[in-house]
Amino acid sequence: MTDVSPRCRHCAAPLELSLVDLGVSAVSNSYVPLDRADAPEPKYPLHVRVCTACWLAQVDADVPPAEIFTADYAYFSSFSESWLAHCRAYCAAMTARLGLGPDSFVIEIASNDGYLLRNFVAAGIPVLGIEPSGSVAAAAEAAGVPTLVEFFGAALARRLRAEGRRPDLVCSANVLAHVPDINDFVAGVALLLEGEAIYTVEFPHLLRLIEEVQFDTIYHEHYSYLSLLAVERIFAAHGLRVFDVEELPTHGGSLRVYACLAGASHEEGPGLDRVRAAEKAARLDSPAGYAGFAARVEAVRRGFRDFLERARASGRSVAAYGAAAKGNTLLNYCGVGPDLIPFCVDRNPAKQNTLLPGSRIPVFAVEKLYAERPDFVVILPWNLKAEIVAQLDDLRRAGTRFVTAVPTIAVTA
Repeated sequence: MTDVSPRCRHCAAPLELSLVDLGVSAVSNSYVPLDRADAPEPKYPLHVRVCTACWLAQVDADVPPAEIFTADYAYFSSFSESWLAHCRAYCAAMTARLGLGPDSFVIEIASNDGYLLRNFVAAGIPVLGIEPSGSVAAAAEAAGVPTLVEFFGAALARRLRAEGRRPDLVCSANVLAHVPDINDFVAGVALLLEGEAIYTVEFPHLLRLIEEVQFDTIYHEHYSYLSLLAVERIFAAHGLRVFDVEELPTHGGSLRVYACLAGASHEEGPGLDRVRAAEKAARLDSPAGYAGFAARVEAVRRGFRDFLERARASGRSVAAYGAAAKGNTLLNYCGVGPDLIPFCVDRNPAKQNTLLPGSRIPVFAVEKLYAERPDFVVILPWNLKAEIVAQLDDLRRAGTRFVTAVPTIAVTA
């Protein structure tokens, strides 16, 4: 009899532990053009399981990357001021830490619209961006960031190595979770490194996802949900050694991992023991660490729908801010459509005048909020709440209240 059970994308062990099943959902960054409003859109299962051999959490059904990271991919990193500030600080810190200069070379994998590398360009440090989505890569080129429009993996790394393009620093932010073949990706990173060169990677921390019920960060674009425990095992399998880690506030709580070749001389930093201990205390190396999460997710759904239905019953108007992928997971899992949230706004022109995938809520420019002046604005990218509330402070002073749904309903007075 053929074994059809899902297998771990790293170690191929059977995936027998379920974290949460969010049902069938549309692809979160596939915004629907208005002229296709009546056309069906593809939907896929969204079920996260945990490998009890290597402890990698992952979706158990893959959407082909070409259906997600398309030529007209709508996510542009440069629309968040707080994220741009975070990246400026990173570039300054790495330039100082590694002594980068005109003779150095930096590669960023999944460089998007050049949001990060342009800081190195401004400092006269040679760079190369690697970005599979043509729309955002074009924006990077226009900003003076040389960019290859390709998916990254071992084959591209071998080609760059053959061309003599050996970086001092390889970096990536929020990309490791986005690759279906995580082994090919990490093998490619190892091929790029030489001597004391380092790789830094940032990703939302699985520990924060579980503790703070951040289930809306689960969507098809995220193939994996990462802990330090799993990342160290995957990296070691490809000849990389994690030598430091920082805990970051971004995306609801992230890790920045520093890695090098196994034989490099970088000493271990203090963050390693701290994060290892936190994950051990949370029992991420045991099924017990993942128990009960699905029930807590269901409680968020009940709370969010109850808030929206009470607002509608009392005649209070509700809009949404931020056509974020995480917001689409929330809306689709909770079964929310235009009957409960008539419209959403976003600063990104690529998302305006579209419909949110799955929920089909129309997206407008931010000015729509000022025309409608809703009683409540649900902030879908809750990780940017402070930035968004500050941008819309005039609306707040006029009486609009801001709402987040994760981990529980919270209304800003």
